[in-house]
Amino acid sequence: MTTPATDVAGPGLATEPDLGELFHAAFRGLRRRWAHELAPFDMTPHQWRALNTLARHGDACAPGGGPATDSGRGTTAALRAAVSSPEGVLRLKALAEQLRIAPRSATEVVDQLEGKGLVERIPDPHDRRAVLVQLTDAGHELRAGVETARREQANEYFARLDSGERAELARLLGVLAGETDCGPHA
Repeated sequence: MTTPATDVAGPGLATEPDLGELFHAAFRGLRRRWAHELAPFDMTPHQWRALNTLARHGDACAPGGGPATDSGRGTTAALRAAVSSPEGVLRLKALAEQLRIAPRSATEVVDQLEGKGLVERIPDPHDRRAVLVQLTDAGHELRAGVETARREQANEYFARLDSGERAELARLLGVLAGETDCGPHA
């Protein structure tokens, strides 16, 4: 039986670690811890991703290319001009796109978050067919609490590495992250 850390080439042949599998296994361990950490907040990972995406929608990963752009899809600049809140507001369709899920799935998640008082739907002043979703004050507060708990959990997870190893891991992950376009936020 092979271990996730190796790619067996055959009898007598040298093996190399499967970096993708090792990375995935480490991420699964961290993700399990994060899911456990969400339980006291009465949040599922899907709800957390949606809440976090709403809060961070204006970063460089926003559809349309960045915080001050508007590609005609009603993204960040237009939304900021259309509503008083500078962050935490997205069209439901844009939220689904950023989460890379079907719009009906995004609707379900938003329904759940709205039921908890963490988000609210508001009409889009520029397109009456569209709905904007925005974080409530309670949503912002919960996100801050979850962020603090997740950071503590991550620090505990990576504590098995010494400071030099953590710095090298951060450097290497930064290199790898720089090779890809903006992906979904976990």
